[in-house]
Amino acid sequence: MAITYMTQEGYDKKMAELKHLENVERPDVVRAIVEARDKGDLSENAEYDAAKERQGMLEAKIAELKSLIASARIIDESKISTDEVQLLNKVTIRNLKNKAQVTYTIVTETEANLREGKISISTPIAKGLLGHKVGETVEVQAPAGLMKFEILKIEVG
Repeated sequence: MAITYMTQEGYDKKMAELKHLENVERPDVVRAIVEARDKGDLSENAEYDAAKERQGMLEAKIAELKSLIASARIIDESKISTDEVQLLNKVTIRNLKNKAQVTYTIVTETEANLREGKISISTPIAKGLLGHKVGETVEVQAPAGLMKFEILKIEVG
């Protein structure tokens, strides 16, 4: 089983999602199956088929979350340095071509959320920034082509 690194916040979110699926979604699906079964002939009961399919997808999601949680290792955020870019750093960069400034927090793959400014450590930008210091210019090969960024600030995410 592969180890999955995550923050305490990410772990807590996964635990809350699992609890919701087990305590809210699962009883709803069971209720829908019982109601559909009570309507009679199961061979032509689309409601029953849909409820059973929903149950299968729900159980698969629950199993996936349990596996992820079982392999999780919480990252000790107190040991994070800002000397150079690393996991869980909040990095402010400037695109040298268009002068646009943006801040990203580099997180594990399971916690990436672009709307929150959290990018996965496996993205081209994060990979290009890792190990570099404030003031350095880095080149990143992105799908849009070669991009150059200046690292303006490194903080604890």
